[in-house]
Amino acid sequence: MDNRSNFATKIEQTVTEPLLHPIHERKVAFHTLGCKLNFAESAMLMQRFRERGYRTVDFDDEADVYIINTCSVTHVADKKCRQAIKKATHRGARVVVMGCYAQLKPEEIAAIEGVNLVLGTSEKFRVIDHVEALFSGNTTKIHSCDIFDVEDFDASYSISERTRAFLKVQDGCNYNCTYCTIPLARGISRNTSIEKIMQQAKTIAAQGVKEVVLTGVNIGDFGHSTGETFFQLIRQLDTVEGIDRFRISSIEPNLLSNEIIDFVATSQRFVPHFHIPLQSGSNQILAAMGRRYRREVFASRVNYIRHTMPFACIGADVIVGFPGETDELFEETYHFIQSLDISYLHVFPFSDRPNTKAFEMKNKVEPRIKEMRSKKLLDLSREKRKKFYQLNEGRSEKVIFESRIRKNYMYGFTSNYIKVEAPYNQELIGKVTRVEVGKLTGNESCKALIL
Repeated sequence: MDNRSNFATKIEQTVTEPLLHPIHERKVAFHTLGCKLNFAESAMLMQRFRERGYRTVDFDDEADVYIINTCSVTHVADKKCRQAIKKATHRGARVVVMGCYAQLKPEEIAAIEGVNLVLGTSEKFRVIDHVEALFSGNTTKIHSCDIFDVEDFDASYSISERTRAFLKVQDGCNYNCTYCTIPLARGISRNTSIEKIMQQAKTIAAQGVKEVVLTGVNIGDFGHSTGETFFQLIRQLDTVEGIDRFRISSIEPNLLSNEIIDFVATSQRFVPHFHIPLQSGSNQILAAMGRRYRREVFASRVNYIRHTMPFACIGADVIVGFPGETDELFEETYHFIQSLDISYLHVFPFSDRPNTKAFEMKNKVEPRIKEMRSKKLLDLSREKRKKFYQLNEGRSEKVIFESRIRKNYMYGFTSNYIKVEAPYNQELIGKVTRVEVGKLTGNESCKALIL
């Protein structure tokens, strides 16, 4: 099936309302759903609005224009997007919808009463121009694109509580897994140069942020646009002064080389934390998913990390209930994960997405069975996290405490991603602090003794 025709529709709507305020008084509110990549892009766009003279306000406050940056990775994500859109349309202001859901289903969104603009993947980075055209009376409601023609990379980052930044280093994906709509929503794998990423990292460092998380759709595939490699990128970032630690958000097992693992093991800034998508522990299901590795590759990556960095944190993504996953194949996945020395799991019930090969597959798994399998894996994840936390008890680790307070306690994460808690001390917020990791508490964190 040719999916291109789904993304090039335009719907006309006459805008008759008068301008609300002069531009310097207009207020814009963002609501972002989905991945950290979306949050990084929203942060960059909010800054552009401020530079153009707009005032950014909270999504629950009164604004002249509400912008929803959407996700469409599952049907649940679609539902959350529609709820946010309908909430905004009841405010009596302009409503703009952009992002993955807007790229995949523009007509569906445009049909929602009160939506003024729908912006696809490439057009979302021109949102400020589209908004100003909207206030000037422009009548075009959908601005979409042929996703196969999208080649531009828009650099961006977001800062969370002034302690951690999420830096976009890559976008899009060339893998075309049979269950995934990301290539249809974000396009081909692409990136900016290492030089430009270094400039952004230095800008982040100048703001006093101590931790940077590298984000993207498939960051290990970095280099398609510039002829560079992910290894070259992290080797250069390791020289940035002012950043205490870099964290790799997620990397495919077939792209996680011994070279990268060895580098992290000796790096002064890249932390011993790896999140590696597994998706299934059955080679039969991996093949049906169109994954580019087999479970033996995943196991070899985990074993090499554990051999090189005994206290490294290793997380994994797992999808349960993929079409054709029998009880026997699920048990194969369960026992495979049980045998691995990993630290935690992110578990996702399979979500049927239109315009994917998996959508046409037979032998679908019932929702109640997916729920049961999810619960079983989540229980296993809790066991593994508890074991990993207990392994680290008594060790000295560096922590960056965050500004959130709960019952007079502050929280932060060690370099190897252990959540710790300590009595609140404002002077330690946002600073790198040496602690001794204590016993596990009922808050799924460990006590921290300040050293």
